[in-house]
Amino acid sequence: MPAKQRFVLDTTAFTDNQMRDDLGDGELLKTVDVMLDYIARSRIMLNMSCHMPPITYKEFSDYMARYECPDEIMIKAETWIVKKSPNRYDTKIPSEIFYEYVHDMRERMNKGMRISESAVWEAAVESMVMASRGQKKTDIEVKIIGKAIKDFRKKYRAALRKGTLDSAPDLDVLLLAKELGAGVVAADEGIKIWAERLGLRFLSAKSFPKMLKEYLKFYE
Repeated sequence: MPAKQRFVLDTTAFTDNQMRDDLGDGELLKTVDVMLDYIARSRIMLNMSCHMPPITYKEFSDYMARYECPDEIMIKAETWIVKKSPNRYDTKIPSEIFYEYVHDMRERMNKGMRISESAVWEAAVESMVMASRGQKKTDIEVKIIGKAIKDFRKKYRAALRKGTLDSAPDLDVLLLAKELGAGVVAADEGIKIWAERLGLRFLSAKSFPKMLKEYLKFYE
């Protein structure tokens, strides 16, 4: 039997849109079912295990519940995905990583502040122009304020969240992978960036099932 390989899965390892097209004809439930079959066969035949921190597994389960996932698929998930909490006290992370993360977040907050200031100025000027032309308050709220809030949210979310760690499940995935010496599977850009900074093996969600399929064809 091959040497044991371990992988830690993020929720996006099952929900990536490109993977849905490749495995499930665009259908989430079919994609997850096929993916779990690959994981099960890889566990039995290749001595390969796939892990999730409990907080990440709950995120995955809640996501599947919104799509009314059948019990038989979730039973597969319970059976073949290993749930394990990372050892947050003993897992060693280089202090340089914390320095980089704090620096990254400070830059993002400054960018978010500039986006906020710009949005306020633009909305204020456009509102004053419309008011000077005799536009009704309700029209100004709909045409200017509503649009400004929508645009601001989009830009602010991209500035603060895209390409970084923004949730406890994301962090637990990396900590568990570090503890186990495992690869990380995700479609999240932030997890990818910080996995690579931690020296962890990273596989994109869309490439992981292809890798499993390639391995399996030599044992079937």
